[in-house]
Amino acid sequence: MYRFFSLEETFTKETVEITGEDVNHIKNVLRMKIGEEIQISNGKEKEYICTIQSMEKDKIIAKIVDIIGTTSELPAKITLFQGLPKGDKVEYIIQKAVELGVYRIVLVDTKRTVVKLDEKKASKKIERYNAIALSAAKQAKRSLIPKVEGVLSLKEALKEADALDEILIPYENAEGISYAREVIKNLKGKESIGVFIGPEGGFAEEEVEKAKEQGAKCITLGKRILRTETAALTALSILMFELEEE
Repeated sequence: MYRFFSLEETFTKETVEITGEDVNHIKNVLRMKIGEEIQISNGKEKEYICTIQSMEKDKIIAKIVDIIGTTSELPAKITLFQGLPKGDKVEYIIQKAVELGVYRIVLVDTKRTVVKLDEKKASKKIERYNAIALSAAKQAKRSLIPKVEGVLSLKEALKEADALDEILIPYENAEGISYAREVIKNLKGKESIGVFIGPEGGFAEEEVEKAKEQGAKCITLGKRILRTETAALTALSILMFELEEE
C-alpha cells in the first residue's frame, strides 16, 4: 500500500485533503483511481488507512476507513548533532539517518568544519535537507518526519543537548570497547539521546573536553578510523539495534 504524509490540519473526522507534489504523484505517476486504498500519516505517530474519494486538479480527498497503531518509531528520540561535512555528504547522512530512525538532525559548525554557509545559503540548504528527510521518511515508512535544523555553533548545540537524557560523543581517541558496550546497553529506558559526530578531521580535543564537561560520554566505535558519514551511520545503527522493541 502506498504511503503519504499530510499535515494535521488537513484531517477532519472523516477525510484527509492531500495537496502539493503528492497530487501529481498519485494521479500521474502511480495512476491511482478513485476507491483505491492508501496509507496516510499525520507526521505525529498516527496512521490512517484511507480510500481515494475524489481527485481534483490541485487536491485529492481521501476518506478515512481505519486508524492503526504505529510501530515504526524507536522508543527513544535520537538527535544527531552532525558536524557539517563537505559536498553532498550531508545529504547522504540525512537520508540514511532518517532510514535508521533518527528523530532530529542538527547541523553543527565546529573548529574543523570547512564549509561555511551564510544565512541566506543556510536557509535554502536547510529547506532542501528537509525535503530529503521527507522523502526518506516516506521510503522507510516512518510515522513522523524528522526535522533538519541548524547550523549551530558547538556551544549552542551542547546547550540544546542539555535537555536530553543522555549525550554520546564517539571519538577516535576514546578507548575501551567494553565501556562503550556498557554505555550503549544502559540506554534502554532513556527517552532522548544525543549523538555528536565530528566533520572531516573529527572534533578537536578541546571540543571533546567541553562536551564531556557537560555530561557527554565519550565512546569508541572500534579500532578503525571512520569517515564522518560512516561514523554517524555506525553510531545510529548500533543504537537502532540496541533500542528496537519487539
